[in-house]
Amino acid sequence: KKSTIMNENKIKSSGGVDRSHGFSFVQRLTFSFGHLQVVFMAAFVLFVSGLPVPDQSRGVVLLACAVLYWLRHSVTLFYLLQRRVDWGEVIGLLIFIALFELGFVTLGAGFWRDKAIPFGLLDYVGIVLVLVGSFLNTGSEVQRKWWKQNRSSKGHCYTGGMFAWSMHINYFGDVVLFTGWALLTSSFWTLILPIFMLFSFMFVHIPPLDEYLRQRYGKEFEDYAATTSKLIPGV
Repeated sequence: KKSTIMNENKIKSSGGVDRSHGFSFVQRLTFSFGHLQVVFMAAFVLFVSGLPVPDQSRGVVLLACAVLYWLRHSVTLFYLLQRRVDWGEVIGLLIFIALFELGFVTLGAGFWRDKAIPFGLLDYVGIVLVLVGSFLNTGSEVQRKWWKQNRSSKGHCYTGGMFAWSMHINYFGDVVLFTGWALLTSSFWTLILPIFMLFSFMFVHIPPLDEYLRQRYGKEFEDYAATTSKLIPGV
């Protein structure tokens, strides 16, 4: 019995994340409000601080990306996410979000250079990637949410919608989104972030999540894994 309990706890906490269900309202509210404060800080730096902003137009586009990301994040927290949200996750990810969102805005707005960079083809590609990545991530999660609301879906692994293209299409959406966001800074150094995310998903997050799903759904998940791309559709 003790071994069974330990195994269940291991499954629930696979990948360093507690996957047991629970609303944890205070943590979610703190997470969303803290993220919003980061967006306000970025806006303050751009419009109120009085600091020279050589490339304000680019900064505004990057701020718009941050607003979109906050909106999606809040939808995830209060509508899509069923598992518990722990304080460690809230604090750690808020620090990460603050660093990259403020970093992207100040870098793109030209705080470290003395002139604006005209918008070009890569910037328009970046905007498309931000929108497509956002759609893949949140759209796929909404599809799964609606499917799970059907009683007939209980106890089954979701393999339809965008998840038929990739087992982790939501993660792939984030990689696409952050690639576009990085391109909009007009600094290729920022591409380190989506590259880091890609390898993090591949080698840190996906393996334990797959093991969790394998133990939960058994052969149904194994058949799905055998016929579906792991992360990048078609690969």
